[in-house]
Amino acid sequence: MSLSWISTADRLKALPQYVFARLDELKSNARAQGVDLIDLGMGNPDGATPQPVVEAAKAAIQNQANHGYPPFEGTANFRKAITDWYYRRYSVPLDPDGEALPLLGSKEGLTHLALAYINPGDTILVPSPSYPPHFRGPLLAGADLYPLILQAANNWLIDFAAIPEDVAQRAKILYFNYPSNPTASTAPREFFEEAVAWAKKYEIMLVHDMAYAELAFDGYQPTSLLEIPGAKDIGVEFHTMSKTYNMAGWRIGFVVGNRHIIQGLRTLKTNMDYGLFSALQTAAETALNLPDSYLTEVQQLYIERRDFLIERFGQLGWTIPKTKATMYLWIPCPIGVSSTDFALGLMQKTGVVMTPGNAFGEGGEGYARISLIADLPRLGEALDRIAAAGVRYDHFDLSH
Repeated sequence: MSLSWISTADRLKALPQYVFARLDELKSNARAQGVDLIDLGMGNPDGATPQPVVEAAKAAIQNQANHGYPPFEGTANFRKAITDWYYRRYSVPLDPDGEALPLLGSKEGLTHLALAYINPGDTILVPSPSYPPHFRGPLLAGADLYPLILQAANNWLIDFAAIPEDVAQRAKILYFNYPSNPTASTAPREFFEEAVAWAKKYEIMLVHDMAYAELAFDGYQPTSLLEIPGAKDIGVEFHTMSKTYNMAGWRIGFVVGNRHIIQGLRTLKTNMDYGLFSALQTAAETALNLPDSYLTEVQQLYIERRDFLIERFGQLGWTIPKTKATMYLWIPCPIGVSSTDFALGLMQKTGVVMTPGNAFGEGGEGYARISLIADLPRLGEALDRIAAAGVRYDHFDLSH
């Protein structure tokens, strides 16, 4: 029986084509044909969750008190662990009773925030390129998106002076993300000071995604939005356990900052979900209290992978700046080749998977994102395949 008369809601039709879906289809086909894919596409850490975190989860699961519904606002212990961690890292005091909220991963929280605060037709500012939920969440809420096209010449930073006055006057929310996914760019403290002053002038909510706060290298320490005086008056900041603690599949994140904004998100979530399993919140507390030696090991792992890939790509004609943070490299596509053609063609030629830059918005065209999610021997094999296929920055043959 045909169900052609059943159509999806307009909010789904408004979403742009999802490049990842096409990539996943081709990956499945390649695997079915026996191709050994080296998948450096998704930002899915390859390491194990720290054993103390696993043990804490096992013990918490055995505790019958954790088997019922968790509090909507998260457990008091986890919220206290969040605010204590935040104070240790950034010297910013936060009230665990209202200024911190556990999430089912930051992706969920970012999208639900859009549903909580955006009315159809509201003007929302989103950098391009950016993490897809930063623009897909607002689109689901019916937003009128105004993309802020970022430029390599400006180190992929938002240029507030270039935003038209009439756009700034009607804008309601700005989503942004430093250290950045996908560009791996970082922002100095002065940038955040400018962002807060600009947003206060135009009465715009700031939503900062700081998923890569701990994956910082060579002595660099990212700035938190909430370190800036007055930022908590107008903004919130999202964090995730996925990257730093290799807990992507656990789906644990949190948001901190303005209690009014957080309360609106909490109200929406009480109508959408029952919160995060209490046993997982206990495990997340353990992660936030791991010694700094664990963090140093994780950072060193990504430094080694970063340096290895930058050197090997350099031998093939690419000049890639040394990143200060994140688990990504953002590389220009070979001259004259679109990001989709490069990513799909590379996978077909070599079995090496990257993410095309246009998956992150129109501003990502001409680039590809590489995730540092394989060990050095596997990364070496990926570059060997690329070199053997004759792929260089100045040469990419689509005919074979």
